[in-house]
Amino acid sequence: MTQPLMLSNLLLVAAITVMLASVYLSFRAGAVMPESMAGRWKTLSWLATVFIAGCALYLAARIRIPGFPIDLPASVILLCGAALVFLVMKTASTAINRIKDADMNLGQANETLRHQNVVLEQEIKARRDAEAQSKSRLQHLATLHAIDTVITSSLDLRVTLKVFLDQLISQLQVHAAAVLLLNRHTMVLEYEAGTGFSGHGMHKSRERLGEGSAGRAAMERRIVRIENLAEAEDMFERLHLLDDDKFSSYFAVPLTAKGQVKGVLEIFHRSPLPNAPEWLDFLEALSVQAAIAIDNATLFNDLQRTNAELVLAYDTTIEGWSKALELRDQETEGHTQRVTEMTVRMARIFGMGEEEIVHVRRGALLHDIGKMAISDRILLNDGPLTPDEQRLMRQHPVYAFEMLSPITYLHPALVIPYCHHERWDGTGYPRGLKGQQIPLAARIFAVADNWDALVSNRRYHQAWSKEKVRAHIESLSGTHFDPKVVEAFLNIDW
Repeated sequence: MTQPLMLSNLLLVAAITVMLASVYLSFRAGAVMPESMAGRWKTLSWLATVFIAGCALYLAARIRIPGFPIDLPASVILLCGAALVFLVMKTASTAINRIKDADMNLGQANETLRHQNVVLEQEIKARRDAEAQSKSRLQHLATLHAIDTVITSSLDLRVTLKVFLDQLISQLQVHAAAVLLLNRHTMVLEYEAGTGFSGHGMHKSRERLGEGSAGRAAMERRIVRIENLAEAEDMFERLHLLDDDKFSSYFAVPLTAKGQVKGVLEIFHRSPLPNAPEWLDFLEALSVQAAIAIDNATLFNDLQRTNAELVLAYDTTIEGWSKALELRDQETEGHTQRVTEMTVRMARIFGMGEEEIVHVRRGALLHDIGKMAISDRILLNDGPLTPDEQRLMRQHPVYAFEMLSPITYLHPALVIPYCHHERWDGTGYPRGLKGQQIPLAARIFAVADNWDALVSNRRYHQAWSKEKVRAHIESLSGTHFDPKVVEAFLNIDW
């Protein structure tokens, strides 16, 4: 075989080898080729295979058939073509692998992104839930603050319970609610306030302690829950009081303050009530506030009643003292009551307020309380008194002051017992006060006392006519008595 022929065959074998490598790369790249390019790429791969087969047949024919036409330039061209195809395949395969890697990375990135999106959505949902809870808790706090404000600003239990129930209906999203108060004397829970009911049947609601749903809630100090009122008449016997409200769910919550049950909060709803811990916690917080409001109102009412009873006891005692003084001297019977009424009437004319008039009345009733320290020999003497007896008699305002001053409650009333014998010109007793130094109440009382003493029969004189008394009092204006008081007193038809 000639040297050119051998070289040509070697080049042809090399071309076939390169093409085989190209086909291998082609099929390998085709396995990961995107679907949009896979069809065309397979076509190219098969064409390269056909080209290799043709080259192989040509080489076989050349070897077996001597003189088969082939030359060196053709082998070089085939080798160069095969090399070019190999380079194209190699470049394409590398690009495809990179695309594959990029697709894998992109897929991983997409998967990571999807996972992050899921996590982000969960975080957003958690934040929204937290925001909703925060908003709900803020509303709850605002509600509790509003109820606290009403409790501290008003001691009217009906007003407080109305605000409380309105807030409860709004915040707990229930249809109706009522408060039953426990009557400590009868041990019966009685309707006090309610809202959301179509009729007035619940106003008649009464339940004994330990009986029925509300009674058991109060006795056992626990929440009683009924899921279906229509099927629980044995537990809720007052169903006929609900008219046509058609309530379904029911809660009875005991209202406890300072360890004592004050009543029961009843909640009604036309659908199932929530059982969430936060809802129940807020319900419990509201029930505590209602119990505090009831306790405060009860304490205030008890205090008012006690104060009224105490004031009544004081006034009754004072009237008893004044009557005891009159019993010592039958001739002055009724004198204290008459001068007290005149003094009170005059005090109003001079613009005294009702609080001040209360003390004026007590002072007038006690004006002669100091005479309890004067012996009957002097007090009931029909004749003139000796200078020593007069000096002792003039001490009775001082005795009154000494007797009453330890009683703080009577301090504002001391001015009349202590000063009703002082005179406008300063010649009175016991301290010789003059003009405006004498308290107004004492100046008024002095005129009324003198009037009643002169128009009444006494052991030492007969009653004067009213005209004579008017002239006498008018003559003492500016000396014994305050001129303005005299003028106002004499303008009234006593």
